[in-house]
Amino acid sequence: MSAYLLLASELYSLPVLRPVAAAALAAGHRVGWLCDAAVAARLRADEPRIASRAALRAFAADATFATVHRIPAQLPGKQVQLFHGLNIDKRNDDGRGHFRIRGLFDLYCTHGPATTPRFAEQARAHGDFAVAETGWPKLDPLFSPSPAAEALRAAAAGRPVAMVASTFTESLSAAPALLSVLPELIARGDRYWLLTLHPKCPPTLFEAYRALAGTHARFLEAPDLLDMLRATDVLVCDTSSVIEECLLLDKPVVTLRTRRPRPALLDVQAPEDVDAAIDLALSRPPALMRAIGEYIAQIHPARDGKSAQRVIEATERLLAGGYGPLRPRRRGWWRRWQGRETMRVLLPE
Repeated sequence: MSAYLLLASELYSLPVLRPVAAAALAAGHRVGWLCDAAVAARLRADEPRIASRAALRAFAADATFATVHRIPAQLPGKQVQLFHGLNIDKRNDDGRGHFRIRGLFDLYCTHGPATTPRFAEQARAHGDFAVAETGWPKLDPLFSPSPAAEALRAAAAGRPVAMVASTFTESLSAAPALLSVLPELIARGDRYWLLTLHPKCPPTLFEAYRALAGTHARFLEAPDLLDMLRATDVLVCDTSSVIEECLLLDKPVVTLRTRRPRPALLDVQAPEDVDAAIDLALSRPPALMRAIGEYIAQIHPARDGKSAQRVIEATERLLAGGYGPLRPRRRGWWRRWQGRETMRVLLPE
């Protein structure tokens, strides 16, 4: 039996880590949650929080799972990267984005052929971490029925459901521009709208989007994202990784000035073009749907809902030395200094 620590340092970490917790418990392992007060308020009664440094030492974690790029080097056990999104090429391929190796993780759990070979190549070059293609745990519930999603569909009363989501990166976000057309589109009442924003978006943007909620629209937050995706017919987005989550359900996506247009997306250049693009998406053009199928086969071919189980199996293999001899990672003073502030927030005692 192993002890697994789940680092939920952001609200969006919860839907990624909860399937991992369930798979770990089902396999007989112990699970503890490490998070700040804001995320702790979202924990369920059966999700025990590690709330002090003494409790962290007593828990004696064999591995720590993270969804963020930077994990405090002070955390115990092997450190496992699960990622907070699927790769949507949000940045230039310059070593700063999805594939950056920061020397902080012992195991990278990749999602599909679009990412695994690149990480495996770097693993061979660095020699101090392993790579396993597990799929993304957050998507496990995506392939099972959801009463909450059915309730969102019921609220639409037979109308098409359109979902709006956005990244927080200012230069990539379509959320501010969409405010020029959303009030009119929502007021028209011919569609039902599900609205959400990345948790790191500015408070003023949250206020503007919450104000759109009413008879024809509802605003929800990050933990409800999967239910929104299951309920929607079409997604309106920009360059957020939620795009791929929607495509995995064989649902079309309309993007506003996405960074990298591709055949699997309907990209437009102006907010005024979004309405017509939604109508086209709802017709599910055969060429578009074929392109979606080809794309998701590369980014996340697994649709069995067992990615979290594979994450646990890969971690157990790591703990048992099953990936062969790995060179010890360097834990220099700079990395430890970088993690001190995070540790103070997570464990103020």
